[in-house]
Amino acid sequence: MTTIPGILLNDGNTIPQLGYGVFKVDPADTERTVSEALEIGYRHIDTAAIYGNEEGVGTAIAKSGIPRDELFVTTKLWNDRHDGDEPDAAIQESLDRLGLDHVDLYLVHWPTPARDNYVHAWEKVVGIRDRGLARSAGVSNFLVPHLERIVAETGVVPAVDQIELHPAYQQRDVASWARDHDVKIEAWGPLGQGKYDLFGAPAVADAAAAHGKSPAQVVLRWHLQKGNIVFPKSVRAERLRENLDVFDFALSDVEFAAISALDPGDGSGRVASHPDEVN
Repeated sequence: MTTIPGILLNDGNTIPQLGYGVFKVDPADTERTVSEALEIGYRHIDTAAIYGNEEGVGTAIAKSGIPRDELFVTTKLWNDRHDGDEPDAAIQESLDRLGLDHVDLYLVHWPTPARDNYVHAWEKVVGIRDRGLARSAGVSNFLVPHLERIVAETGVVPAVDQIELHPAYQQRDVASWARDHDVKIEAWGPLGQGKYDLFGAPAVADAAAAHGKSPAQVVLRWHLQKGNIVFPKSVRAERLRENLDVFDFALSDVEFAAISALDPGDGSGRVASHPDEVN
């Protein structure tokens, strides 16, 4: 079985650097795909309340027979649950669907700045961590102003920030802030969600040919060498295996730099919603 490296978080916990993400996996198909991922060797599963498939994740975990302490499970607080005691109810509902007594990481899914309640949501998620319902607390889609504000107002630095990140859109300002504050970056949409010709880029295609790997494997390897945590999504067992087969080669400095240069630096590479516009 493939040994997946662990990343040490700022709270002392360790997260597998590569996992399986179930964003847009049909709830009816989730149990099967997660079961296959666990059988192949994945031990890190990333879901969210809004995905509607926590129950399938939980069923697969229960049927796997894998000891709980060998698994890393992430879920997320949705945007309409930030106020009052809603986060406390939301985490319990997620745990019930997952069939777990705690998750390993609980994230504020989006800052929803127009609602101006993300500081409260962050405080509640930290409390959820402190009560043992989550081992680590983090955020998702937070930009530098959001990060600076929650730290200034609560004194608590998140363990991770899960953001859109792929070669054409590397969010270098967020990544730099995170590095300076020991916040680990989780890259969602690590392959660009197929919304541009990433695999046809010479930097990617040439490296794939040089190493006898697929373009997807090369891009995942680039993420790993950057220190990002990644959890590519697939519903096909052969692709799940391919995505895990990225630990037997390394990109050269030249190859790594060529892929890093694919971001034009003007923000035009974003393929999903801007965090300030999701409310």
